[in-house]
Amino acid sequence: MFHMLILCNRARLPALYSDFRPQRTLNPDGFQANVSAWKRGLSNAALAGHAPSKSPARNHLTLELGDALLRALESPQFGRPLALGTVLQEALASGEMLPLPHFMKTTQSIYHISWGRIPWAVAGWALRQIGLTGGPSDSMPKEQVVVVLQNLEVITKAFSDATADRIAPFERIFSRKHFRRTFEANLLDGQRLSDNDLDVLIKFLSRDKEVLATDGNTIKIRERGETASISDEDSAIASLKELIEELTHQTKALSRRVEELSQAAMDAVRRKDRVSALATLKSKKLAENNLKTRYATLNQLEDVATKIQQAADNVQLVRVMESSTGALRSLNAQVGGADRVDAVLDDLREQMGQVDEVGNVIAEVGAGAGVIIDESEVDDELESMLEEEREKEAAKEAEETRRRLAELEKLGPTPVADGRPVSPATATADALGGMHLDTDESPKEQEPEKEKEKEMIPAE
Repeated sequence: MFHMLILCNRARLPALYSDFRPQRTLNPDGFQANVSAWKRGLSNAALAGHAPSKSPARNHLTLELGDALLRALESPQFGRPLALGTVLQEALASGEMLPLPHFMKTTQSIYHISWGRIPWAVAGWALRQIGLTGGPSDSMPKEQVVVVLQNLEVITKAFSDATADRIAPFERIFSRKHFRRTFEANLLDGQRLSDNDLDVLIKFLSRDKEVLATDGNTIKIRERGETASISDEDSAIASLKELIEELTHQTKALSRRVEELSQAAMDAVRRKDRVSALATLKSKKLAENNLKTRYATLNQLEDVATKIQQAADNVQLVRVMESSTGALRSLNAQVGGADRVDAVLDDLREQMGQVDEVGNVIAEVGAGAGVIIDESEVDDELESMLEEEREKEAAKEAEETRRRLAELEKLGPTPVADGRPVSPATATADALGGMHLDTDESPKEQEPEKEKEKEMIPAE
């Protein structure tokens, strides 16, 4: 049912269909929650094309108030919404819904009108004009149409996205008919906007958003800072684009007609119907001639359109060059010409030369106060340090050798080739080729120790 489509929270339906007007003072938060739920539901229903309408085409940007809306919202369980008049009163007073005649006729932007500060007396008068008094049993006998501002904002966002890449002037200009054919089916997820929706959208985009410029027949997508006027060139481009589109449509239709007649002639030949075949071929020839004429005209118009685009590009190029010339003139004036630059460079060189002179004087003073270093003393000190390092390395190696011999002594005597046992230290010393562990003892001083060692070895 319709009330379930726009109010998805089933648990809240009893509260939403009740007379919740006393909550305005008793429970302001609850009152605003119910009003917001109804306004959001009505807007979504209209945008989706579910709101009741007398016109064959569904309107997405407007909502028709009256008995049809009440009947569509009637529930077998809860009846009619008792506070709907109050909901619409709130929406009209805040400017979220606007009477369609007033919206289309006013010249001032709706954003410049403080709808939220409209006196309740004035709002009440407006509601009485459309048959609403706000009572719990109020009906809506007068059929009125209101514009839903929230839906306008949604379609405006879609329009901005769809036209973001239209940069060239030729791409931003349309006749009213061409504009309608271009955008009526491309802004609402495949749903087609009605003629009434497009009129409302064009008014909103031109007056309130300042996105479009129009004189009633020609529509131009404005660039930032561009005036809202329509020139004769704009009107000519719009007419040319509309004619090109119509001829393109005609050529497609004629092409299909030629194919159909060709197939019909072939079928007549198969049936051996000579009369039908000749008649069909004559019709085909006429269609081909018309198609050829249309293509020739279309090629001429496309050539004119190309020239117009080139001319528009040239105008833009000349404007850029003109502004660039002015910028260069201003910058050159700030520079002051070649003579001033030469004078500045000469002065700069002079100042840099003075800096070099001062630096040379400081360097000479520092060199005169310096100390002369004797290179031989430095060499002697270095040699002394190297000799000390070599002595430390030799002592370290001797200590390592003594440590290893002591470890071998702990292992006991080791037999040799002639069968006599020798100590590991002696064997290691012999293997080392007479290496002296103590650098202070000479080989001659170590020989008596070897003799004593031999005497201690028992004979076999």
